[in-house]
Amino acid sequence: MYIHIGQDTVLTQESIIGIFDMDNATSSYITREFLAKKEKQKRVTAVGSELPRSFVVTSENDSDSVYLSLLSAATLSKRASGSGLE
Repeated sequence: MYIHIGQDTVLTQESIIGIFDMDNATSSYITREFLAKKEKQKRVTAVGSELPRSFVVTSENDSDSVYLSLLSAATLSKRASGSGLE
């Protein structure tokens, strides 16, 4: 199953580890450290040019990636629990 996370970006549901709200999750030092580490590794992809509302952590081929989405975590979670391409 595929999940559209904004703009022209579609991810496979099997690759998604987690969907997180940007405001709530980034209040933690550990989360900010994780995102900074992924940015240094060039493993962060911004989906759009506006301020992101959520981020999606994926794992493919033994490497983690982070996608910054303009859609809310609630919207992405609903799409993930739906059927088919949303």
